[in-house]
Amino acid sequence: MDFQTINPANQETLSSYSYQNQQAVNRSLDAAVAAYQAWSRRTVEDRVGQMGNVASVLESRVTELALLMTTEMGKPLTESRSELEKCIWVCNYYMANASDFLADQPVETDASESMICHAPLGPVLAIMPWNFPFWQVFRFAIPALCAGNVGLLKHSENVTGCSLAIQSIFEDANLPTDVFQSFIVTHDQVEEIIGTDAVAAVTLTGSTRAGKHIASVAGRHLKKTVLELGGSDPYVILADANLDSAVNACVTSRMINGGQSCIAAKRFVVVREVASHFEEAFVDAMSKKVVGDPTASSTDVGPLARQDLVDELHRQVLESIAGGASLALGGAPIDGAGSFYQPTVLTNVQADTPAYNEELFGPVASIIVAEDEDDAIRIANDTRFGLGSAVFTEDIERGRRIAREELEAGSCFVNTFVRSDPRLPFGGIRESGYGRELSREGILEFTNTKTVYIN
Repeated sequence: MDFQTINPANQETLSSYSYQNQQAVNRSLDAAVAAYQAWSRRTVEDRVGQMGNVASVLESRVTELALLMTTEMGKPLTESRSELEKCIWVCNYYMANASDFLADQPVETDASESMICHAPLGPVLAIMPWNFPFWQVFRFAIPALCAGNVGLLKHSENVTGCSLAIQSIFEDANLPTDVFQSFIVTHDQVEEIIGTDAVAAVTLTGSTRAGKHIASVAGRHLKKTVLELGGSDPYVILADANLDSAVNACVTSRMINGGQSCIAAKRFVVVREVASHFEEAFVDAMSKKVVGDPTASSTDVGPLARQDLVDELHRQVLESIAGGASLALGGAPIDGAGSFYQPTVLTNVQADTPAYNEELFGPVASIIVAEDEDDAIRIANDTRFGLGSAVFTEDIERGRRIAREELEAGSCFVNTFVRSDPRLPFGGIRESGYGRELSREGILEFTNTKTVYIN
């Protein structure tokens, strides 16, 4: 036994696991290469059609998988079910569209025939986080497998049960053996795996620090990478916004997954003219969120996924207050066995404090007052991140201009909260990473865009 998974709602031990030894890892990598040789030679239509089997298995297991997810990482059951439904959606989306995305594209040149083709790369190693244990994996795996690659999953240790369950889904959907495998390995083993000839590419969703490290390892071996990293996502609220609608969207976004989401709103930049009204309504809405047992239907916010995450979040809150922020709500861990933190609102947040500069991964909101639209956009873009952002205004043309031309992020939304959607590319800029997942752009990330020229 090398590690245990813990229920963050009550700190009870769930299961014990051992890391795979090197011989087991080598066998799995050899099996992945063999599986790729066969899988990549199947027709696109054959591969894509099998995603329907995956969706069917998922649909038949929503209840049990939702409970597993909630037990391992703490999100409310309603959110776990929604996450699984989104995984079913991504299966169905690519089943309907992947063949078109991967089709040869004729190009008129001096040749008698020339075209652009999209060939798979090989086994893709996915290093995935705990916060969306199924969705993060499926949004990588489904397009990657449709394109002819095979998947190797290194999941976070605290959701190892979810990791193994995902492998069983692909197996029970009657996909060929070893087309998708879950690995239980250490960080050092991950570096060794990246360096092997078996791995063609790497995708990571996680912290900026983890992304930089894995990118450097992959770079030494010239392996293609896609990184979806952290964010300090700003929402700009202008004077002409519908404040009731804006507050509802902002609170919803901040509290999704207990605030443990890379694209959850984190900094709320409000023009001074409506700041007091927004703050009052925002604090009131946050104060009504019910924190408790994630399996209870009345619960809005479950525990953070681990106790060390509570400790880190509290440090960020205390340092932000010491740096000049005002505490309008919450501000402390909740006593008891679980890893719970109070819904918290910080106002008057100052630059050079964690609540302004860092990603706060939990139910803590930062409100920053701007003098006007230009100042609000300046503050929104004053970040080393660039994953998601939003603007709220009743003037749709104004909102379109700001989202399209002025906010600097991979996803910019108007009058609603940022979310991922299989139909749209998802990813960030700056220290939020590079590359795209989902949509046509996502399925092509792990392909060889090949020129074919026939004279």
